[in-house]
Amino acid sequence: MKEAKNSERKRLNIKELIGYIIAPLTFLYIVIFVDLEPGKPAVTYTLAIALLMAFWWVTEVLPIAITALLPVVLFPLFGVMNGKDVSSAYFNHVIFLFIGGFIVALAMQKWNLHKRIALKILSITGSSPAKILFGFMFASAFLSMWISNTATAMMMVPILLSIITKLEEYFEKEDLKKYSIGLLLGVAYGSSIGGIATLVGTPPNLSFARIFQIMFPNSPEIGFASWFIYAAPISIIFFIITWIYLYQLYKPKNEKNKLDVNFDDEYKKLGLASYEEKSVFVVFVLLALLWLTRKGLDLRGFYIPGWSELLMAPEYINDGTVAIALALILFLIPSKKEKGKKIMDWQTTSQLPWNIVLLFGGGFALASGFKESGLSYWFGEQLSGASALHPILIVLIISFSMTFLTELTSNTATIEMLLPVLAGLAVSINVNPLILMLPATISASMAFMLPVATPPNAIIFGSNRIRIADMARTGLVLNLIGVVIVTLVTYYWGTWIFDFDPTILPDWAK
Repeated sequence: MKEAKNSERKRLNIKELIGYIIAPLTFLYIVIFVDLEPGKPAVTYTLAIALLMAFWWVTEVLPIAITALLPVVLFPLFGVMNGKDVSSAYFNHVIFLFIGGFIVALAMQKWNLHKRIALKILSITGSSPAKILFGFMFASAFLSMWISNTATAMMMVPILLSIITKLEEYFEKEDLKKYSIGLLLGVAYGSSIGGIATLVGTPPNLSFARIFQIMFPNSPEIGFASWFIYAAPISIIFFIITWIYLYQLYKPKNEKNKLDVNFDDEYKKLGLASYEEKSVFVVFVLLALLWLTRKGLDLRGFYIPGWSELLMAPEYINDGTVAIALALILFLIPSKKEKGKKIMDWQTTSQLPWNIVLLFGGGFALASGFKESGLSYWFGEQLSGASALHPILIVLIISFSMTFLTELTSNTATIEMLLPVLAGLAVSINVNPLILMLPATISASMAFMLPVATPPNAIIFGSNRIRIADMARTGLVLNLIGVVIVTLVTYYWGTWIFDFDPTILPDWAK
């Protein structure tokens, strides 16, 4: 115990050394002694600010959200951007997409709708060891498409632990210990895999949508539907592979064909669905449908019109508009259980993770700084040697680097730092920016080795039923499989869905 405390204190001291001393000294050295592009000091200053933020995001000597506020002070101070423009970067339609979607998710949690959905899925999938694993993974993946993967894992783990207690009647201790590790990993990995399928499923996806627009304001919009059509196949393929892999690795030796674990009973304990649950479910389904059908889809000549085209100004409507509209409805529907109150109230809404909102804003401001100062294009020129490589090899390198980098760093902070660099690289080597930015975004959510890599990993590790060695050994294989899947699907399916030639720089990017 004493050794563990000493080790923890040593890690803290190293972080404090880096964060409080090395980071500021590096910042000052670059500002005073480095000149990346003569005549354009903003390029150098932006790099110094970006590195300071990177150091502080990684070491977390300050809260991540507070570090995200640095551009508000430093960009105007060093002449990188006008204070008014920097401030406006912190709130936009992507932020409102997140807020609206999260309010609906909070309503689901308030009335226990998410638990009902999870248990219903488990009651349908069955009760053999393979089906139980599939059920928990599928429930986690489905829920994390619409609510945060953190909230999904937090909700699923207590259900899983109660089921593991029930399974003690059917397995020997060692057998159950092995199988329970597979179940816990299934919940964590399912939460991450499901989240990549939708724009609201995981923060890096939302970061991509806004940063892509900041860097290339004339580019076609990447909406909820087009993202889903691109990312869902990655999610589905990887989900199936992960389920088979986990089952083969952790299946019990003396398994029976079917266990007497009745999820129907657990579901029935919830009682009949309340008026509030039904109301939230209707709003939830309507929100998903409106997101998916808002914008028309042009699938290589076959056009499916969107509902926004029926309006006077369809270009004024975005996914954030839809999210807030549906969230507002929840504040208007009266509650029957809580007389005089509505289904959603401000007290519940106060649980919104404003630290994530500020983190988004800091990333968007940083991306604006990269563009306005010219730093993203400076990076692109330094990496122009990559033009000699085949695009699919570049995609593979990006996917691999992002996957393993986010094992140790915040995936949202990392993606917000690197997407502007990749945008500049794409312009420099004359390839479509999407071929670099899409796989980087997906790969940021594909880290499965360490507890610090993603919140779901940390949550299952907190159960004290799994060791880091188990997670690292299992996750390494999945990391490598994920790199291959992201590379192939992006290069062949992504280019078809978004209708672009990866080797040609489009007019909107010039």
